[in-house]
Amino acid sequence: MTNVTTDPAKTTPATTLDALVIGAGFAGLYQLMCLRDRLGLSVKTLEAGAGVGGTWYWNRYPGARCDSESHAYWYTFSPELMREWTWSERYPGQAEIMRYLNFVADRFDLKRDIQFNTRVTSAHYDAAANRWNVRTETGESFTAKYLITAVGCLSTANVPKFPGLESFQGKWYHTGQWPHEGVDFTDKRVGMIGTGSTGIQAAPVIAAQAAHLTVFQRTANYSVPAGNVPLAPDFQQYVRDHAAEIRAVTRDTLNGMAFRIETRLAMETPPEEREKIYEAAWERGGLQFRASFQDMMASKEANDTAADFIKRKIRSIVTDPKTAALLSDIDHPYAAKRPPIDTHYFETYNRPNVSLVDVKSVPISHISPNGVCTGEAEYPLDIIVFATGFDAMTGPMLRMDIRGRDGVALQDVWAGGPRNYLGLQIAGFPNLFTITGPGSPSVLCNMPVAIEQHADWISDCIAHLRAKGLERIEAKPESVEKWVAEVNDVASKTLLPLAKHSWYLGANIPGKPRVFMPYAGGMVRYREICDEVVAHGYEGFILA
Repeated sequence: MTNVTTDPAKTTPATTLDALVIGAGFAGLYQLMCLRDRLGLSVKTLEAGAGVGGTWYWNRYPGARCDSESHAYWYTFSPELMREWTWSERYPGQAEIMRYLNFVADRFDLKRDIQFNTRVTSAHYDAAANRWNVRTETGESFTAKYLITAVGCLSTANVPKFPGLESFQGKWYHTGQWPHEGVDFTDKRVGMIGTGSTGIQAAPVIAAQAAHLTVFQRTANYSVPAGNVPLAPDFQQYVRDHAAEIRAVTRDTLNGMAFRIETRLAMETPPEEREKIYEAAWERGGLQFRASFQDMMASKEANDTAADFIKRKIRSIVTDPKTAALLSDIDHPYAAKRPPIDTHYFETYNRPNVSLVDVKSVPISHISPNGVCTGEAEYPLDIIVFATGFDAMTGPMLRMDIRGRDGVALQDVWAGGPRNYLGLQIAGFPNLFTITGPGSPSVLCNMPVAIEQHADWISDCIAHLRAKGLERIEAKPESVEKWVAEVNDVASKTLLPLAKHSWYLGANIPGKPRVFMPYAGGMVRYREICDEVVAHGYEGFILA
């Protein structure tokens, strides 16, 4: 987006608020409601997009769909709200999620306090006034005691800096910045770069329309069938009748899902029985596949049994042996990276108009006016689709100029990787709260569950400060050190760090520090830790 310069003499006075929220996705909407309606604060939300939705507002690419089941992927703070909304599919698509979020925003009259088309460029802390001074791209100013960033984990698009991209004569798009009017692939030669969750969702839909689809794969990936279906009326009624039970399960599971991880162990299960369990999980579809055995994410030997099963499935589905070999040549444990689910992804490679190019052995060298070039060939294209993900977790924060006490820049504090306490606060940045950022369960969890916990905790914290006549809360430096160590220690007890090319580690961004960012101890344990901190008088924080 082009920066807009303003004449300082013509800028209007700063809008003064109790609290300012950045972002109007799942997190920003709920945080706005909590602060305004429960605490009675003067609060405004600033949103870069023209509507609510956050990640779902921008990610409109073909096949965009949630990988959490619909009856778990929504707000649970209101039983009435859960009964008023009815999902149509097992896994809601982007358009239905947008309808849901607009329904919620209208239901609670949230849009009147959201300023759209407003991108925040800077947020500087004024210690003398104990206020955050926030500036937008158009030069507008806001000042607030409390600043809450609800900017999402996957909202800063990563467009690889391939030489020659500006010379390409066709059109190119990033899946995270998709045109709202859509893209017509009819009779087009399309190249898609990236085979993560997004590419796995997009490829079948693009292939059904394009004259030819060429997929450029650097890292082969696991995927399990989603098994997406329209929801039967009796299940929709079940969800309405059992809303409280569903909420209880999502709050009592490791990853905030509406299913529990089995207690059985893969290595103590006879191979024939284990095969039947995997086969049944494959047929059922979805993320529940990784809940088949308790030891799947702790034991490499146990994980290998799942990995081997999925690789055999890939080779049985894809008819061309060379293509099947490339797609099943996976270099990390199953679910050590985000585990995709799909609708006919591997079957797509059996289409005559789809081809797979291995850019791990022969990388992309540049983009020519005509298409994508590797060290061996040029692939003429009309459209290039970058399914190359995001500068995840830290990117949305660091693209703003955030400065704490004494003008210290967050960019410098996080130069070696994100450092905070509980994923909620950063030492040296009083009254700044982050929702589902690094250091919290975040992307390892069903996001609405993590979001509600964070927004509730932040709201209760601000209510506590106001009740006690306190002005500031800030993480202690030693608390940050201990929490960063805890995040790393917990991750080391799992197989997650073994995926060396994972965006969980920032490995998809050249030059980004390789640090495991989310808290891998599970949502239940994380909630307990946050509650214990409060019970001990906000232990680890400075309250002044």
